[in-house]
Amino acid sequence: MQTCDFLVIGGGVIGISIARELRRRRTDALVLLIEKEPSCGAHASGRNSGVLHAGFYYSPDSLKAKFTRLGNERLTAYCEEKQIPLNKCGKLVVAKDAADLPSLDELFRRGQLNGIELQALTEAEAKSIEPRVRTYQRALFSPRTSTVSPLQVVNAMQYDALHEGIQIQCGTAYRGRDNKKVWTNQDSIEAGYVVNAAGLYADKIAMDYGFSEKYRILPFKGLYLYSDEPPGAIRTNIYPVPDLRNPFLGVHFTITADGKAKIGPTAIPALWRENYQGLGNFNLRELAEVASRGLGLLTGAGFDFRRLAMEEIAKYSRSKMVSLASVLAEGVVEHHYQTWGRPGIRAQLLDITKKKLEMDFVLEGDHRSMHVLNAVSPAFTCSIPFASYVCDHIDKAIG
Repeated sequence: MQTCDFLVIGGGVIGISIARELRRRRTDALVLLIEKEPSCGAHASGRNSGVLHAGFYYSPDSLKAKFTRLGNERLTAYCEEKQIPLNKCGKLVVAKDAADLPSLDELFRRGQLNGIELQALTEAEAKSIEPRVRTYQRALFSPRTSTVSPLQVVNAMQYDALHEGIQIQCGTAYRGRDNKKVWTNQDSIEAGYVVNAAGLYADKIAMDYGFSEKYRILPFKGLYLYSDEPPGAIRTNIYPVPDLRNPFLGVHFTITADGKAKIGPTAIPALWRENYQGLGNFNLRELAEVASRGLGLLTGAGFDFRRLAMEEIAKYSRSKMVSLASVLAEGVVEHHYQTWGRPGIRAQLLDITKKKLEMDFVLEGDHRSMHVLNAVSPAFTCSIPFASYVCDHIDKAIG
């Protein structure tokens, strides 16, 4: 049996960042991180868009607003220090028609309240940044938005964690608990304190500790279509004005760290938690659970789940994805978009008592354990300051 002072479950960017912050605060503590996959970042952390968001989408009273601006600054500085390539291409947010203008103004207002550098542009000024852009009358430009390879960031953080004295065991999956003992597929671990950053299974682990009573993870599959146009064919990220009532940003153009364009993502309801491709990782119990929860949301949900599901499922069609993207830029044709990227699964938290998607980060815990229940986008951007926030709560809980 192993022993440790702190056991972190989950080797994504959040788990690694929390482990590093715990070690920084307690240099004599034995910090052990376990990851069920053969390598860290195998799920959301290594499959996300790689966008470092600026922080103007989020209501000023939210944790996302608090951590995105600071996270952007710190993760940008980290990438520069580690010489990880960054594409500082910025982001245009565009309006498709007059109905989008009030929400565009709301985004600008939020940006000002959140202290985010944001430029209000005319259509002509938007075209000076990206000649192919399409917008109705006005647009917003975020110069602080950039892109990076997320796996390069995870790999660098993992390297740093190991050199800081953190023990990382891959291929080690959580199986259950018995008081202070955590059972894995390898052995048992006696942990002084447990931090659950398990993403798609965070709610399941939390329930073993008496938490997540009113929350369950609802998985959504994200897919991108990659352009075969040369790097620089589109210069900047282009996003539509989002529906601020839900946490998804709509189909948009993301410019990768190497300058290539991709369109997406989808937010398709997944059939089970790791429903990446075909019947891979098939889990009958999860299929029944997710299907039951989805059917329950068709009536009485705090958002229009039926409309969302139908709209997203339609995006399995390349022509539909390209059609949605063509609203944002000129010269977008289907034959340039033939290749789907690796799917990602968003571990979206659902409040089952209110039947609504949680828009902000959610944390629950006590003097024995802490559980990161909702760490969806922009958690990658927020990872460094969010880890400090989690550790502040751990410090208070331990006393």
